[in-house]
Amino acid sequence: MHGIANGVVALVALLHVYFLVLEMFLWDKPLGMKTFRLTSQRARDTKALAANQGLYNGFLAAGLLWGLWLGAAGFQIKLFFLGCVLVAGVFGALTVNRRILFVQGLPAALGMVLLWLG
Repeated sequence: MHGIANGVVALVALLHVYFLVLEMFLWDKPLGMKTFRLTSQRARDTKALAANQGLYNGFLAAGLLWGLWLGAAGFQIKLFFLGCVLVAGVFGALTVNRRILFVQGLPAALGMVLLWLG
């Protein structure tokens, strides 16, 4: 169970690295605009905000990777950062788009459950 839990934590971390890339570097490119359903004008107008959001996603990924790097001693760190991801996913679902709950929140919740079971 421990290995599966760490695999989910790693997946959540990689998802947040991907979100970082989308928001910081691809926001106004075809993939970013398609992913976030943006017009070119809206992408230009919100580019700085998206880059800031991407940076925060990078911090979440870094925290999860740090917890993985610490091994068993990283349990609380992994749990904390997964909790942060879960809260962000719920908030995003309530304020932006419901699918954020499934893309961001659900994997974090699964990771938390698996950590507790492991």
